[in-house]
Amino acid sequence: MTNLQPVRGTHDLLPDDRRRHRHVENTAQKISELYGFDEMTTPIFEFTDVFARTLGDTSDIVTKEMYTFETKGGESVTLRPEGTAGVARAFISNGLAQHVPVKAFYKGPMFRHERPQKGRQRQFHQIGVELIGVEGPQADIEVIALGHHILKELGLLKSTVLEINSLGDVESRTAFRAVLTDYFQSHESDLSEDSRNRLVKNPLRILDSKDDGDRKVVAGAPDFAAYLNDDSKAFIDTVHQGLTDLGISFERNPKLVRGLDYYCHTAFEFTTSELGAQSAVLAGGRYDGLIEQMGGPSTPGVGWAAGIERLAMLAEDSPAKDRPISVVPVSPDLFARAQEMAQSLRNEGFFIEFSFTGNMKRRLKRADKSNARAALILGEDELKDDKVMLRDLDSGEQEAISLSAVVATLQTKYR
Repeated sequence: MTNLQPVRGTHDLLPDDRRRHRHVENTAQKISELYGFDEMTTPIFEFTDVFARTLGDTSDIVTKEMYTFETKGGESVTLRPEGTAGVARAFISNGLAQHVPVKAFYKGPMFRHERPQKGRQRQFHQIGVELIGVEGPQADIEVIALGHHILKELGLLKSTVLEINSLGDVESRTAFRAVLTDYFQSHESDLSEDSRNRLVKNPLRILDSKDDGDRKVVAGAPDFAAYLNDDSKAFIDTVHQGLTDLGISFERNPKLVRGLDYYCHTAFEFTTSELGAQSAVLAGGRYDGLIEQMGGPSTPGVGWAAGIERLAMLAEDSPAKDRPISVVPVSPDLFARAQEMAQSLRNEGFFIEFSFTGNMKRRLKRADKSNARAALILGEDELKDDKVMLRDLDSGEQEAISLSAVVATLQTKYR
């Protein structure tokens, strides 16, 4: 028989891993709700155009990494490689332009056919937020502050740095793109093949290249800040001042870019040095042209996404699993009575561990293994007196308590 294994680039989330993931998700959702962001869930796959239109034909995601297949009806669909495009499509499809600002939080699996790496598999998981319908820099400040707050709650601020750059408005970006193209053309022979291909269509993406040769060329590239017009300077200055007023520290990174034309003004990343080459743990920016490019009304937007795997790897110890109370029948004849008690206590909100087989000694050993706090031992003699034995598994102390006092005693001792 074939030894079945997970598909390369996927992995099972066993209970301890899933608990850490859930801690990240629940923390992010709780903090997002404080800022007025409601959860939205979009389909795990979309028509391929949703991503091909939004991510650009020079994007590695579109050209190399998307899981695209044809349905029985002949339609091309793609497993979502990121969350923003799906939220933007949902904004258009559901007529949400009448309800701006839309503040959406999302979480779930994404898929990219890329080389598996630390904190990023081919099926990976993200949390993210989108604030759609607000033109001013206050929206950028808000979503960055939200990301900062989540990282603080997870205990990650000490290991991350917020990097910010301005991509300017259309006028600024056009001016910079012309200068940047001239610069890269003069160094074309030193660029990688991917960067030479991007030179005509998407020169800004070369600034973000990870190729060592490209990085040497990029080091001498013009600075975007020198080509920002007055409106763009005022926008990013407001963002900087707003973050400063909130006590959020940041560093300017002139090489931080988003290559697609619908991105503008603020681009930002929270980065870390604790994950090797994969430094970004939460990244986003403003995308005022995205929804219009998808066929919707001209609508501004800003948001970010973060990899749950990376956050879970970095986060301080997530809350430990609750310690259960074990219900232990002394003999098989008392199994049904013990199961009734276990169910009754669960109905009262207690975490109950119940072993299905074995003598009392084996069941108590299993209770220890499950890290139970206490055991309720049901014996025939005690039950005749309407009592049960309560043993504290940390101290070893035990006492007989009446059946009518079980709930109150457990609440007093173990809640």
